[in-house]
Amino acid sequence: MNEITPDAAVTDSRREFLKHVLSGAASATVLMVYGLGSFAQTAEGEEAEHEYAYVININNCIGCGNCVRACKRENSVPSGYFRTWVERYVTTDDGVYVDSPDGALEGFEKINSDISANAKRSFTVPKMCNHCADAPCVQVCPVGATFRTPEGFVLIDHDHCIGCAYCVQACPYGARFINPEINKADKCSWCYHRVKKGKLPACVTVCPTQTRLFGDLKDPQSEVTKIFKQDQWMVLKPSMHTDPVCFYIGLTKEVV
Repeated sequence: MNEITPDAAVTDSRREFLKHVLSGAASATVLMVYGLGSFAQTAEGEEAEHEYAYVININNCIGCGNCVRACKRENSVPSGYFRTWVERYVTTDDGVYVDSPDGALEGFEKINSDISANAKRSFTVPKMCNHCADAPCVQVCPVGATFRTPEGFVLIDHDHCIGCAYCVQACPYGARFINPEINKADKCSWCYHRVKKGKLPACVTVCPTQTRLFGDLKDPQSEVTKIFKQDQWMVLKPSMHTDPVCFYIGLTKEVV
């Protein structure tokens, strides 16, 4: 069993937030009222050098499971739990069939003959934390362990997480879980530890079809910026008004 320890980069990022907000004269009073987490949501007045976003092109996804396996290896995700997973949607005359066997860790088997006989369309959809700009998980954390960086990462400080699971219940995307090895909240971090070193998230590096893209919206040459400007993307559950920063190309009503 792999030992999972708090990411030093995540802890350092949280310390930078607290250092920033505590420099204000009224900080002590506000901290007593709202707790540390309220500052971690936005870091008002701070201009970030980068503004990261994620793009998933459903039209390219082949459901191979490479991304899921890479995430497992990179982040030591316990068996039976997933930071990212892939769902298969099959539209039929009788409705929509959805499955995700073991998170698509080993891809997908052939569709059941009873379902495939009436299938009109079949496609696969990668899922993960949407790193929302107005994240419900950040709002409900009673100890400020979940926070959002100025660059757009929603992170968990395991030094402060108490494992209450409020954030797990609050996430409308089912992207969080309580890690049984450390009894703390866990989820996709966009491989924050890699990005801080100038690398791409592990899932992006292994995708054979460029289904997954990650980049800086402040870089006019990044593929993510170009796609964002085309305005042909959608987000999951827009009615929740969480302002996700994971943009999808090719979303259909079955998924949204």
